[in-house]
Amino acid sequence: MDKAKKRIICTSFANGKTHDFRLFKESKTRIHPKIESMTDTGYLGIAKLHANSVLPKKRSKKNPLTREDKAANRAISSARALNENVIGNLKRFHIIADKYRNRRRRFGLRFNLIAGIYNYELAC
Repeated sequence: MDKAKKRIICTSFANGKTHDFRLFKESKTRIHPKIESMTDTGYLGIAKLHANSVLPKKRSKKNPLTREDKAANRAISSARALNENVIGNLKRFHIIADKYRNRRRRFGLRFNLIAGIYNYELAC
């Protein structure tokens, strides 16, 4: 997603319950090294693939988060809120909010058309 213009740039899909990070690795999508990638904690191994990535810090029983860590996590989540808002807007079309009941091979085409409609609405 282009953060400045709020446009959808790239999409990727998988059948069934595929984890987001596995989908990212299998899609072979590469991010330019100068671009900062802000992800959630589901992408824990992304630092090996993309050095300029920002992840929130996870807590554990033995290592609770400090105030600085919590503040950093809050800053990351507020920056990622834009991405979540775009996903929420796409769910308005019900293609990713509900179970998809049409032909699977056309899902990518339809989703990309919806992303195009979303981008067009932003331009108007």
